[in-house]
This record gives sequence, structure tokens and C-alpha cells, in this order.
Amino acid sequence: MQELTKQTKLLNYALILSFITIGYNVIEGVISIWFGMEDATLALLGFGVDSFVEVISGFGIAHMIFRMRYTKVEAHDTFERQALRITGFSFYLLTAGLVAGAVINIFQNNHPETTMVGVIISSISILTMWWLMTAKKRVGNKLNSDAITADANCTKTCFYLSILLLASSGLYEIFQIGWIDAAGSLGIAWFAFSEGRESFQKAKSEDLSCCCGGDCHS
Repeated sequence: MQELTKQTKLLNYALILSFITIGYNVIEGVISIWFGMEDATLALLGFGVDSFVEVISGFGIAHMIFRMRYTKVEAHDTFERQALRITGFSFYLLTAGLVAGAVINIFQNNHPETTMVGVIISSISILTMWWLMTAKKRVGNKLNSDAITADANCTKTCFYLSILLLASSGLYEIFQIGWIDAAGSLGIAWFAFSEGRESFQKAKSEDLSCCCGGDCHS
């Protein structure tokens, strides 16, 4: 009975972490898209859209953890698979948009007014994603849950994405070279494509431990 109560508390904590992830991505997405358009920085705009796509994925994760509170979960259900397919399709659209935007900006020599907001947002995101990643991995290990551990690895991908945005935004702010922002957006496009591919793989797979970015063990 005591073991069951402990497991329930851990699952409740995992559910809270998933809601925090969703809420944070919504706020991050709104701010990033707003200032990405305001300052004409494609990398920040793409980062913001990526955050909203992560929200769709987050609802699928929250739904799965909610199911885990009442029954043993061994495979994704219909809702989760549909969320993964929508996520994958959205990431592919984002990839195409970022690549097209980067090419246009390079050829037309467009450049942001400033990328300081990108520096601030990415710095906050690095700290937030590190905490979420660590907390999810700890809960996943305690529950011996491949699914929650896989979600922690997906959060690690967001952590790397934040580092990429910080690098491109910081370098542009220092050197004021237009193609740096375009290069940052292409880097985000690569991450988006990888996440889209992983989402479709998860939707087809019966293995809950299928991980983002191919990182299943670290």
C-alpha cells in the first residue's frame, strides 16, 4: 500500500512537470514570436513556433502520464498517436518555413534590428529546460518508466535548442552580421526536422522508450 502511494505521488509530480512544460512553452512561444516579428529575427521566430509545436507534444505526454495513474501503459493510445502525427507534421512545416526564410534573408541581405531578446529568452530557457530535464529523468528512474525518461530526453533536445539560439543571438549582437541569424534559423530547422521524424517514428512504434534525437540512454 505504501509503495502504491509513493508511485501515485511520483506520477502526480510527473504530471505537474508536464503541465509546467506546457505552460512555459506557451509563454515562451508568445514572447518569442512577438519579438521575433518585431525585431525581424528569424531564429527567434522559429524558436517561438517550435515552442508551440512542443505544446502539442506536451498534451500527449500529459495524457499518457494521466493514464499511467490508473493502468499500466505499454503503448501509445489513439489520442497520443494523433498528437504525435500532428506534432511531426507541424515540425516539418516549420523546417520548410525556416529554410525558405533563411535563403530569402541571405539573398536579400535582411538582418535583425537586435537579437538581445533572443539572448534573454534562450538564457532563461536553458535554466528552465535543465531543471525540467533533470526532474523528469529523476522521476522516470524512480518509476522505472521508459516513457517518462524518453520525455526527459526530449526536454534535453529543447535544452540544446536553447543553447543554439543563445549562440546565434549572442554572436549576431556582437558582430552584427546578417547571415548569423539565418544560420541560427537553419540550425533550428535541423532540430525541427529531427523532432518531426522522431514524432512519426513514435506514432508508429509500440516502444514507449523511442526517444527524441536518438538519445535514449544518456
